[in-house]
Amino acid sequence: MFSVFSCVSACSADETLAAYGAGDILWRLTEVDGTPASATLTMEFGEDGAVSGAAPCNRFAAQNTAPYPWFALSPILATKRACPALSQEQDFLTLLQSITQSEVLDNVLILRNDAGQEMVFNAVD
Repeated sequence: MFSVFSCVSACSADETLAAYGAGDILWRLTEVDGTPASATLTMEFGEDGAVSGAAPCNRFAAQNTAPYPWFALSPILATKRACPALSQEQDFLTLLQSITQSEVLDNVLILRNDAGQEMVFNAVD
């Protein structure tokens, strides 16, 4: 028989990417679609789906609204500083916004979209 207690404990489980191994880690982009990353990009995953990071020019933040392993970001908010790598940054943020799936394998984070594009991040020591 199904009890209210079992639903409360099962339904309140943390299903965020942070809870599945990505939390409390600084992640650095190492490659996009098999090509080494040409700019320094980092991300962190916090409680309740919070996502924040630094692109070559600006800091950014969003909310991951999907349970692991799915990935769906709210609109990305970013600061507005200009720099020579601004076009790379825009490409990164556009790709990040299209990501639909995540996978955490120890010190590697892989983000993919439905078009088959892939971003690989490594944990920063």
